Amino acid sequence: MDQVIETVTVEGDGLTVSTMIWRRFKRPMPGLVEAIYDMNPGLADLGQTLPVGTSFDMPIPIPREQHVLDPIRLW
Repeated sequence: MDQVIETVTVEGDGLTVSTMIWRRFKRPMPGLVEAIYDMNPGLADLGQTLPVGTSFDMPIPIPREQHVLDPIRLW
């Protein structure tokens, strides 16, 4: 799966990487927290809640095109 890198900046108090992912996608994204920490060395050293103004890179997965089947017509 292809991906695009988006730079995200923390703009509120008490936000975590998981919260930032939820605000961006509005659904669970398995493995994305780990991918963010892998891409951004030192981000984990800032603690669980990120300081306001912290910027980090977030990979945005781009789904591959899915082939949609033509509907079946009964008559």
